[in-house]
Amino acid sequence: MKYGKLYAVIVVVGITVGGYWVINRQANRINLLIEKNKELTIALEEQKSINADYQARIMRLNQLDIQYTQELANAKNEISRLRDISERRHPERVYIKAECPKSKTTPSTRLDDATTARPTDTAIRNYWLLRERIAESELMIKGLQDYIRVECVN
Repeated sequence: MKYGKLYAVIVVVGITVGGYWVINRQANRINLLIEKNKELTIALEEQKSINADYQARIMRLNQLDIQYTQELANAKNEISRLRDISERRHPERVYIKAECPKSKTTPSTRLDDATTARPTDTAIRNYWLLRERIAESELMIKGLQDYIRVECVN
């Protein structure tokens, strides 16, 4: 009977020590997981902040893009309107520097023989092409300057 009680005590002590060891190990794992959770929560909050900043930047850039795209469309429309006016001899006037062609013969000068001042076809095409390119370049430069002001300076 002495051995039975001793055996029972050893079993109880073994179960108690084993239970303590399992509980201690689980507590350590829980503490480790809590620390990792805190680190991940901090990283998540930082990422949320970064994402919010990116969204704000994207919205500002989108607004700049819309603004300058609209201005470019307006400039192209104005150039097209002026081109149409100049080609149709519309009542509005568009002044383009031109030279009168010189007459090869020198007959008596009469007003009805005079030719109207007209630039060459190449000059006309180049004029409108240059106006479009100037408008595009000007708006690109303004857009880049605003981008630098909004994004780089701040």
